[in-house]
Amino acid sequence: MAENLPPGQRYVRRFIIYSALGIPEVGLDSYRLRVTGLVERELEYSYREIVEKLPRLSYVDDFHCVTGWSVKEVIWEGVPLRWLAEQAGVRPEARWVVFRCLDGYVAPVPIEDALSERAIVAFKMNGSVLSPEHGFPLRPFIPHLYGWKSAKHLSEIEFSAEYVDGFWEVHGYHERGDVWAEERFKGGFGRHLRRSPLVGRSG
Repeated sequence: MAENLPPGQRYVRRFIIYSALGIPEVGLDSYRLRVTGLVERELEYSYREIVEKLPRLSYVDDFHCVTGWSVKEVIWEGVPLRWLAEQAGVRPEARWVVFRCLDGYVAPVPIEDALSERAIVAFKMNGSVLSPEHGFPLRPFIPHLYGWKSAKHLSEIEFSAEYVDGFWEVHGYHERGDVWAEERFKGGFGRHLRRSPLVGRSG
């Protein structure tokens, strides 16, 4: 759990809900999470397998939105991304993880962040199954990255050697998005651009 706020952040009592591409309908009977790309074995899991059979990790940490608000001490529960990578056998040339979602949203993350100790595919938040507004059925969560990297309605985890812009990166958002380095925008821009009209699809 973060002991203090990253630069440029302030605590709010509850999440501010954004939905960049709307909330998709999810049929759990047909839903699958796929692990693809530069792997020895492509994987596919049903929602039931994910929440009932796979290893899980639970911890408390803050959520940080690039627009400057943070929610304190959120309880997260999900499958470690590192475990999924181990099962798939990620190839050494992989440098990026691309999160692809049911609504068409895409978010790239450096592989070292995606495979960090607390990086998970979350299916619960504060003890409850993710609501549709919070990204049901699954969303990645990486505590030290801004919330736009926590892509809602996750359907595919792709390992890649090449960087590709995601939904917000194409508009100038940072490739990595580390909250402690205040990596909000590409090109070394920082908090002075927080009022950009492009900001704000992460809750």
